[in-house]
Amino acid sequence: MVPAVRSAGGRQVLAFTFQPPTSSPVRESLAPILLSACLGALVGLIRQWSDQVSHEGHIDLGGMRTYSMWAMLGCVAALLSESAAPGLLVAVGVLVGAHQIVAMAKTPTRSRPGGTTFASALLTILVGALVYWDDRQAAVVVAATVMVLLGLKQPLHAWTRRFTEGDIRATLQFVAITGVILPLVPDENYGPYDAFNPYKIWLLVVLISGIGFLGYLAMRGLGAKAGILVTGLFGGLASSTATTLAFSRRSREDPGDSEHYAMGIVIACCAMLARVAVAVSVLNLKLGLALVPPFALMAFPGVGYGTWLWFRRRPGLAPVHPPHLENPLSLRTAVKFAVLYAVIGFLVKAIMSRERLQGGLIPLSFLSGLTDVDAISLSIAGSGTGAAVPLHLALQAVLVAAAANSLTKAGFAVSLGSPVLRKEVSLVLGLTALAGVAGCWIF
Repeated sequence: MVPAVRSAGGRQVLAFTFQPPTSSPVRESLAPILLSACLGALVGLIRQWSDQVSHEGHIDLGGMRTYSMWAMLGCVAALLSESAAPGLLVAVGVLVGAHQIVAMAKTPTRSRPGGTTFASALLTILVGALVYWDDRQAAVVVAATVMVLLGLKQPLHAWTRRFTEGDIRATLQFVAITGVILPLVPDENYGPYDAFNPYKIWLLVVLISGIGFLGYLAMRGLGAKAGILVTGLFGGLASSTATTLAFSRRSREDPGDSEHYAMGIVIACCAMLARVAVAVSVLNLKLGLALVPPFALMAFPGVGYGTWLWFRRRPGLAPVHPPHLENPLSLRTAVKFAVLYAVIGFLVKAIMSRERLQGGLIPLSFLSGLTDVDAISLSIAGSGTGAAVPLHLALQAVLVAAAANSLTKAGFAVSLGSPVLRKEVSLVLGLTALAGVAGCWIF
């Protein structure tokens, strides 16, 4: 209440007015400090849990209380650095870092922590500083990322132990060639019809190999703990053909689980359609979007069969060993795809260069799809958005290639699988191929 003198009817009247209290700097700093403490405590909680699990109850250089105080240190240091003590935030970071180094040096070698503790401590301090600077979204993102990385320590270690020396060698070779040689490869068209562009060819190899490698990593990481549904899904991303071959052979060795393996093959073939749609969309978004409805129609028999079998037998609950697949980043695999893509790309441009030969694109798509649907799909998608290959013709060609690829996998199942798998997979993939052909006229 603030007194004030006012004039009313010729008289001087004493009146009181209410003014809201002004916020003090101390009160304004309470919320950032409390939020910093909460974020630090969450990070410390995950760190403490991780240490207790991996070191039989021993907490390694900090838990909830320590990390909470580190975050408050960062917030208070950022506050005081603006006026009272410039450079205090840097000094706090240096002191905490020095303390971590000394503590690690005094710890016995066998139980000595790694650099994760050092990095998480400094990041927690910066989380507190970000909160004070009112960049709270960034603070939450940093804190959440640190929590995830700390919590995934044991799963990541178990995951990487499943990789072989050949996997690491193949990955390093591919990364070296892509990162070192690709920037040096000329981005120019060569040969008849300007059909050969070394840079674009290898860039597409990177795209397809990268998608396959994600599925390969997931399968190697999950191992036998994954059900047939998950294994089939990631197997389709890595190589639906290899998954079909492996599961068909296993159905003969273990005929009692033939439906189990049939579901894995069908799910892998559905995942292959999604993989092709994503890869095509990267090069030609219009064609990729046009493929969604007909690909959904092609996936309907497989999804319907998988849903029916899931509720009938619940096969996804049973463990299954993933099929043995070659690393998609293997140079041999990558070079094979590059050669195949270059040859098919040349044939596509040669056919489309003459109007009277354009009808030959559909037979070429069928023949190419029998062995590999990615090469013909990317060749058509990369030839131009409606310029070299009209959209309706490109759509039909990709659908025919996908239908032909489904027939190939049905043939593998018939020739290699058990009687039960042979009957069910051939029926579902046969309907898938028919749906692809029907999509040429419907869409």
